[in-house]
Amino acid sequence: MKNADIQDGIILIPDFSGFTEFVFSTKLYTGEYIVRQLLSTLIDVNGRYFEISEIEGDAILFYRYDEKPSYQNISAMLWKMRSAFNKKIEELSKALSTSIDLSLKFIVHYGKFSQYQIGNFKKLYGKPVVEAHQLLKNEFAEQPSYALFSNSFLENSSNSEADPHISRLHLPEVGMIHYFENIN
Repeated sequence: MKNADIQDGIILIPDFSGFTEFVFSTKLYTGEYIVRQLLSTLIDVNGRYFEISEIEGDAILFYRYDEKPSYQNISAMLWKMRSAFNKKIEELSKALSTSIDLSLKFIVHYGKFSQYQIGNFKKLYGKPVVEAHQLLKNEFAEQPSYALFSNSFLENSSNSEADPHISRLHLPEVGMIHYFENIN
């Protein structure tokens, strides 16, 4: 059986660091409102560059079919998303007179995957989807706010020279972690 819907593409997962503690320490209505606002901000900044496969709790599973992704375009998108996320946290903290201890991490992966439809939902299927979720649970990151670019993404992207001003950690078995703040 051959599936013509299998294509090369990018998997992007923005995920909140500190989410479990946030849920347990925030009133239900307030927490739901904050999370909805933050997720909406990420979706708005994305525009229509990535498609949305799923939203689960504090994470969005974005994807884009792309035979030769641009590292610079993706990196710029992540910086915009993080900046908008942090600005929204500041606005919500002030408006609700509360401290919101959440930060943003990203997983950027690449590979062959397919898509199928169940009702109104588009589901992704393939090893890169599972691998991207596994990368979320890494123990490599030294800070809660970072972008992990997998080796698969780096090997398949154009113009993937890293900005020398970005603090990063090279992990030969995984890829490259770019930190949004400099490591001391």
